[in-house]
Formats: sequence, structure tokens, C-alpha cells
Amino acid sequence: MQWSEIFDAVASRLNSNFAVGDPVAGRWLLAGIVIAAASILIVPLWRLVRPAVTLVHELGHAAVGVLSGRRFTGFVISPDMSGHTTTVGRTSGPGMVLTAAAGYPMPAIIGAGAIQAALAGRAGVVLLLILITLVVALFHARSLFTGGSLVLLIGLDGYLWWAGDRPWAAASVVWLGAVLLIGAWRHLAAVAFHGDRSQDPGLLASATRVPTAVWNLGFMLILAACTWWAWRVLEIPFGLTVEALLGGR
Repeated sequence: MQWSEIFDAVASRLNSNFAVGDPVAGRWLLAGIVIAAASILIVPLWRLVRPAVTLVHELGHAAVGVLSGRRFTGFVISPDMSGHTTTVGRTSGPGMVLTAAAGYPMPAIIGAGAIQAALAGRAGVVLLLILITLVVALFHARSLFTGGSLVLLIGLDGYLWWAGDRPWAAASVVWLGAVLLIGAWRHLAAVAFHGDRSQDPGLLASATRVPTAVWNLGFMLILAACTWWAWRVLEIPFGLTVEALLGGR
């Protein structure tokens, strides 16, 4: 294949992203959610997918830090699936607080948004945005494990994006959204129950004198709102109305 043919193929795929595709539905939608739940609840599978939740957590710190006027210098994801993001700026003030507070809510926000997009026929847009984000993040990786993980994710996401409007590609966006949303709850539960003051809620408590429990509660409310958002999006295809669950009462 010549370079001109490659460029034409990429341009064609990019143009198709601006057209609304078929929303993922039926067995593909159900499969995406069921596999996501299994990925979170089954420990060996959770160990495989947890880096995605950690990655969004760390990039959430980075994105909000940049928007707050800080400079993003790099991040690390460790083999034990912990992570660390470095931003440079004032050591106090709203920018620092917002940057530190962005990590735990971000997977839930992105997860609910991905589910919304997939059911609106915009799965290709999500995959393209993920691809761009991963490529940019690769230049800020500060460890071999982080860089290798990003290269693997770039290859996987690039393949799904190139697959186009196939239902299993769109279902993968639903799967990712559900993994991020449910995984956000698992991450927050772990830090809330363990009470590790070196984690974000403890650091925020030290910086603001607002108790750690209040920060955890605030994060829970955001996650609950994102969960409600995803639930409402799924009401129509699944009929998950409150009335249906109560037997029509």
C-alpha cells in the first residue's frame, strides 16, 4: 500500500467520526456491561484492567492541573497499579486543591460520558479522543512500565478505532465506561476504608484543614451522580426504570 492510499484511508476514517453511527444496543450492550462487571469483581481480571482506572486517575490530575495554570511534567504508573503525577506550580491555593481533588472523580466522569457517547452513536469519537490522549500522555511517561503500558493501550485503541462502526468496537466503549465507573467506586472504597493519609483525601485534608471524611464524602457524591447519569442513559435500552424494578408499582 502506498503512502497516498494510507493517508486517504486515515482521512476517510477521520471523516466517518463526524457522522453519527448506530448506537450500541442489544446483546452487544449487555455483553459490554456484563464483561465490565466481571472485570471488576474477579480479582485476576481486575488486576489486568485496573491500570486503565489508575491511568485516568493520574491524567485527571494532569488535565485539571494544566487547566488550573500548573505545568504537567510527567506521571508514573507502577507495576502494583499505584500511580503518581507531577505538576509544577504554587504549593497552595485553589489550583493545587483542584488538581489534587481531580483524581478519584475523573474515572467515573469519563466512564459515564463514554457510556452516553456509545449509546448516542459516538463511540468512534471516544476512541479517537482516547487515542490522541494516549499519544500525548506517552511523551510524559516517566518510567519504562508506564511507557510500555501506554504503547500497548495505543495499539489496542488504535485497532478498535480503525475497526470503525462494528458493534463490538462500540461495545468496547461501553465496557470501558463501565469499568471506569465501577472501578472508580472500588478505588475510592479502598482508600476510604484503609485511611491512608498519603493518598489524595489525606493530602487534601492536610492542605485545606477539611477532614478526610468530608473529602471522601464529596468524592462519593460525585461518583453517585455519575452512576445516576449512566443509569438514566441505560434506562431506555434496558428498561431499567424504577417502576419496572418495583414490578410496576
